[in-house]
Amino acid sequence: MANLQSQSRSAKRKRRHFRVRAKINGTTAVPRLNVFKSNGHFYAQLIDDVKQKTIVAASTLKMAGLKSTSNIAAAEKVGAEIAKKALDKKVITVVFDRGGYLYHGKVKAFAEAARKAGLKF
Repeated sequence: MANLQSQSRSAKRKRRHFRVRAKINGTTAVPRLNVFKSNGHFYAQLIDDVKQKTIVAASTLKMAGLKSTSNIAAAEKVGAEIAKKALDKKVITVVFDRGGYLYHGKVKAFAEAARKAGLKF
């Protein structure tokens, strides 16, 4: 195995994500709320790991009226939208999967906006 200092940031994030994924699991009743952020956009989806299906997804790809699609405000909008879609599907409680990212900045803003809109995790 390579030295951790020689690995890229994305490789380290993937290692953290695999470590977290070994411990959490989404079901039909309590799906997994997964987060992914790229340089240009922010994505979130509710996943039922038992059936291996995505229940609901939201991203900044099709959102209108955003000044930037990769800032904290955009992440908050995605959090509010995924919560609204989840509540429409009668999903209230989820398991949060931060995707190996640190819980601060965009990820924290997303989570707080989803909680404020009605999701419980």
